[in-house]
Amino acid sequence: MIILRAINGFFQILIYLILGRAILSWFVRPGDRLYPAYLLLVQVTEPMLGPCRKLLARFGLASGVDFSPIVAFLLLSIANRILISILSPILLGGNL
Repeated sequence: MIILRAINGFFQILIYLILGRAILSWFVRPGDRLYPAYLLLVQVTEPMLGPCRKLLARFGLASGVDFSPIVAFLLLSIANRILISILSPILLGGNL
């Protein structure tokens, strides 16, 4: 179904944006040619990564290495599966 594919595609795009941000953060510095693209990725992904960072800090797992992208990947994957499992029976005409 088109709606289910769109939902999967949306979550895949979010994951790719987070991955792109993580990779660019290793290489791009202020003044670089790709810095504006990096800032755009930060603006788009920070609403997902900020709460993950706070969650890690709450459990004392905040360190020099930012593991929030990994937590975000996990949470986005879980949210995608839950949403698809809820919508699949409804959209495909099955009984709940």
